[in-house]
Amino acid sequence: MDLVKLVEQGIALTGEGRPDLGRRLEQTRRRLLDPSVRVMVVGEFKQGKSQLVNALVNAPVCPVDDDIATSVPTIVRHGEKPAAFVVGLPSGRPLEGADDAPPVREPVPLAELAGYVSERGNPGNERRLLAAEVFLPRMILSGGLAVVDSPGVGGLESPHSLTTLTALPGADVVLLVSDASQEYTEPEMRFLRQAMRMCPNVGCVLTKTDIYPDWRRIVELDRRHLDAVAPNIPIFPVSSVLRLHAAKEQDRELNEESGFPALVRYLRQDILGQAERLARRSVAHDLRSTADNLRMSVRAELQALQNPGATPQLIVDLEDAKSKADEQRRRSARWQITLADGMTDLISDMEHDLRDRMRAVMREAEEAIDRGDPGPVWDQFSDWFEQRTASAVSDTFVWTDERSQWLARQVADHFSLEELRLPDLRVGDTDDVLDPVEPVPFLDPGYMGMGQKVLVGMRGSYGGILMFGLLTGLLGMSLVNPLSVGAGLLIGTKAYKDDKETRLKRRQAEAKALVRRATDDVIFQVGKQLKDRLRLVQRAIRDHFTELAEEHHRTLADSVQAAQKAAATFAAEREGRIKELRAELARVEKFRSQADQIEKDPAPAGRR
Repeated sequence: MDLVKLVEQGIALTGEGRPDLGRRLEQTRRRLLDPSVRVMVVGEFKQGKSQLVNALVNAPVCPVDDDIATSVPTIVRHGEKPAAFVVGLPSGRPLEGADDAPPVREPVPLAELAGYVSERGNPGNERRLLAAEVFLPRMILSGGLAVVDSPGVGGLESPHSLTTLTALPGADVVLLVSDASQEYTEPEMRFLRQAMRMCPNVGCVLTKTDIYPDWRRIVELDRRHLDAVAPNIPIFPVSSVLRLHAAKEQDRELNEESGFPALVRYLRQDILGQAERLARRSVAHDLRSTADNLRMSVRAELQALQNPGATPQLIVDLEDAKSKADEQRRRSARWQITLADGMTDLISDMEHDLRDRMRAVMREAEEAIDRGDPGPVWDQFSDWFEQRTASAVSDTFVWTDERSQWLARQVADHFSLEELRLPDLRVGDTDDVLDPVEPVPFLDPGYMGMGQKVLVGMRGSYGGILMFGLLTGLLGMSLVNPLSVGAGLLIGTKAYKDDKETRLKRRQAEAKALVRRATDDVIFQVGKQLKDRLRLVQRAIRDHFTELAEEHHRTLADSVQAAQKAAATFAAEREGRIKELRAELARVEKFRSQADQIEKDPAPAGRR
């Protein structure tokens, strides 16, 4: 069954009389025309992500080398001919203006793609690229699978990982890649827990099994870690090198040994199949709802024409239903109050959550500062603080997304409609949430050269020599004598230690002040972006449910109008109108039965 043609048939049925239903089916049609199932490949730096993507599609689309890191996300899709494009901002626009500036899509030679997406060819993303797209004629991609090679990050708790994390709601499946050199680290497990809260499907891939002979033991250790999170997370040990070699030699046995067949089956059957089932269900719901709305008004007029005696009661029943719809629309303040109050509470709770997490990070940082001298290790401390900050911010974003979905369900409870469709709340890009935050400022390491140490000691010893020299001078001794020199050495040593302690206390105080300033900056900047995101969520929920309420009211109002029109129709016109309505009702009923058949039809949804 060609779902796109069926949706277009529904759009034609709505005609000019029901533009609201036509708009809904236009959205359904756009979803069908872009049936991509996004597989996001994530993981720490140099874990074999790019090589995994290359092995999946059997093509060197992503740059792989010991000193090359992916700096731009690369999306690999199905295409009739191999082609590559880069998507970036127009020149002269700052990168943080990505939301306002329309992206520019330019073709590039596939062989030169590494010069655009790698850190070597595009250091620090100086080309201002947002993504790269590669199209390949590969069977694994033909069902709509789109594989995304995300940039490598130097630790899943780094600030850059927040970009990956906030992209997860748009993914259909996340593959966490880790090599077989060691078991999962705590940052990897933390990222996995967050990913599972934002994406319905998460799988794990253990790479480089050809390099590490103890990979089976690592799989067992990783399996225990995964079972502690959720019992059904799949893990696939693979060797990309064996897969590519097997494809070159056409060796099926070697391909099985690479471990990739199990991963491919998981993507095609479990992920792609499930996505198609969900797509069919969503399309069937939209088509059934449209057919039911059209059928109500046609039936009302047809019944009024076929049974004129029952028309007054029919009009009364319809007027009663319309009054209830009017009352529900007038009482829209109820769900809008729920939305407004819920959003106010959510913003307040979000601010408290962010402040609480950042205060915990600040207390942890101050305790670390009190335990030693922050000066010599300030660079490492700054990296640690930025990682902990990114982790706290990502936790707040995940929590905020969950609360937004919960608020949408609370608003939906005010409507009595069955199978109520919730709004898509993937709004607002948070890739640059930490960009406005200034790096942790420089702290004087407090290093003292030998000359400075001697000068501090001499400054303290001078007073000791002078004081004891004068006292011993009363005994007839010279100003500089063994007693005065010894006293000067003791007092100079103490003065040096006191000066060192004072400098340490001052550096610790300065370090704490810098941490507090950085914490305040994070709370201010991130809090602002979170509020902006929640305002977009509020508008999306409001517009979605307003449209549903208007749609329901419009259907009942049209039904009442059709029945009243039928009651006033002359007998000569009645038979002709009845024929027209029966034909129209037959078309709607056929359309409705086709919508019912969608979920039963085993054919792929929207792939043709």
